[in-house]
Amino acid sequence: MASPRVWAAGDTTLEEVTVTANRLEEELPQELAKSGTRVETISAAQIRDGGYADVASALQSLAPGLYLGPKNGPFDYVDASFQGSRTGDILWLVDGVRINNRLYNGTTPLDTLPASMVERIEIIQGGQALFYGTQAVAGAINIVTKGFTDQRDGLLSLGVDTNSGRHVGGYVRDGAGRSQFVVYGSADKSSGFQPFRTQDYQASATDRERGFDVMTLGVKYAFNFSEDLRLSINEQHTEGKLDYASPFLIDTAFNERTEELLTAKLDATINDHCRLFVKPYYHWWHSHYTQFDNTVPPSGQLIVVDDHDAWGYKDYGANFLSQFHFGKNLEYFAGYDVQNYGGNDAVLVIAQHTESTQAVFGQIRTTPELIPRATLAAGVRYSMPSVGQSATVWNVSGKYDVTPTLFVRGQAGTAFRLPTAEELFANDPQDERGNPDLKAEESTNANLSVGGRTSNGATRLNWEVGGFYRQIRNLIDYATFDSLTQQAVFGNVPGTVRTRGGELTVDVALDASLSGNFDFVYSDSIDPGSGQQLSRVPRNIAKVSLDFHPHDFPWGATLTADHTGITYRTGLWDGTESYGNRTVVDFSVRYFIDPARHQRLNLALENAFGLSYATGLGTAVHDADGSSYTYWNLGVPRTLHLNYTNFF
Repeated sequence: MASPRVWAAGDTTLEEVTVTANRLEEELPQELAKSGTRVETISAAQIRDGGYADVASALQSLAPGLYLGPKNGPFDYVDASFQGSRTGDILWLVDGVRINNRLYNGTTPLDTLPASMVERIEIIQGGQALFYGTQAVAGAINIVTKGFTDQRDGLLSLGVDTNSGRHVGGYVRDGAGRSQFVVYGSADKSSGFQPFRTQDYQASATDRERGFDVMTLGVKYAFNFSEDLRLSINEQHTEGKLDYASPFLIDTAFNERTEELLTAKLDATINDHCRLFVKPYYHWWHSHYTQFDNTVPPSGQLIVVDDHDAWGYKDYGANFLSQFHFGKNLEYFAGYDVQNYGGNDAVLVIAQHTESTQAVFGQIRTTPELIPRATLAAGVRYSMPSVGQSATVWNVSGKYDVTPTLFVRGQAGTAFRLPTAEELFANDPQDERGNPDLKAEESTNANLSVGGRTSNGATRLNWEVGGFYRQIRNLIDYATFDSLTQQAVFGNVPGTVRTRGGELTVDVALDASLSGNFDFVYSDSIDPGSGQQLSRVPRNIAKVSLDFHPHDFPWGATLTADHTGITYRTGLWDGTESYGNRTVVDFSVRYFIDPARHQRLNLALENAFGLSYATGLGTAVHDADGSSYTYWNLGVPRTLHLNYTNFF
């Protein structure tokens, strides 16, 4: 069973009662949860109550087991760690379609995902390569956009904040006869805040605020031929202009992006024994980077570093998944994936290339009729890339209800990460060269936990404590140096990244109007080169949330605290330095204007105590003498958000 978050339940009924799903792909995370995978769900109501602008901000506060360090606030790159993983070990999905950038492994796709598009976010812990393929080494996070309904509903939301931010979002959805549709959109714009400490700036950096301008539009249509057969088509369009901040030299630096995510899906229940879906998809992502630098000393002239230089990719393919059960004792999953990928980068010099990957996979699962109070599963996946070597992974998992209030669950298996376009094809004459003969990174992982639930009237308590283990081999990094071309060359380097740790999660409802949760993660993630904790991966994180949602008063409130332990950054001008060890508190209140709760005001205070803290470190150069120093990427300062929402 999944571990749903229990708080804020009193404010969700307007949005959730009409949502329809009951399709194989939509149910896949819950199917995985039945056989031992831990799945957590964050609802749209939780995100709305917290006043979060983008998906990254919501996950930073609400996602158990996950560390996120946004570089410079909303709609920016982030450092991410899932139970002590590296950033590139997490697979990101939108409506089940992978959106990871296969050009590079060190960035996430969160910089253009607004919070207003979200129906829910599914957090799937542990290695998930069996069903999801490459890069799901530590887990997968699926952002589910607004779903279909049988009756009309929608909302319009308007917001401002003290960082000169303006936010507009909304959706409408309905059903008529056999047809259903959803239309959603958002526009988020801000001049931003000062992203570095004052002492970190050089006079040559004249751009002192980091802003963003992101617009997202989505359309979904479904036609139900019958209760057992549905065809749906989804299109999501995103445009964005995102500043790229730096404390030295920069006069202007920004990315201009356009993104299309198009999917079609056929869901079919053949009979009582068979369900399947077929989903072709097309993901097109294109960006132009511009950077003009000032001279040192100032001359009134600008140095053109990049002028609308293009980089981007297209990713298209299809997914097939079927579920069978013959008799009452066993269930079977079988699937096929094909992915075609092409991309280039004029900024970091990756020539145009194409590659493809095919994969077949299957799983067998027991039912409680075979083993009472238990479900066990085992599966295998075989992936065949057109560039590089094939990879085979396996997975076993299980869940056993010891009593109605106590359970144990776990999973173990292998996962893989295919080389990126940079690692395969880069050819920067002044920097690096790719290697088409790279092997995929291989990993072994295990999660084991025990949990329970108790209740006494309106008081409910869910808890779970467990451990995790992961090791990664065939690490891809700079392995050799070509003295003739003066390039570092990628290769599979010796050594193993080992991660071990534990997590404690507690969800509690003290009565019908007060609930909360607590999550603590400790991870020991060892870099094979240094023998120390991995760079940009905190050793421990903790998250606390409290929510007050009375039914007999027209208001509610939410308090969250996000703690990040000591974190190290290697590769700086002086080697390794530490940051982190901070706790950021957010507070929000909501007021319902009318008795039916169709109109509400939300007031959120982000970083309520005005803590100045580093989300990451970098190396810069002094104007005066060219010497190096370390700068801080700053987290969001104390920021007040005001939002009005009208449900209809």
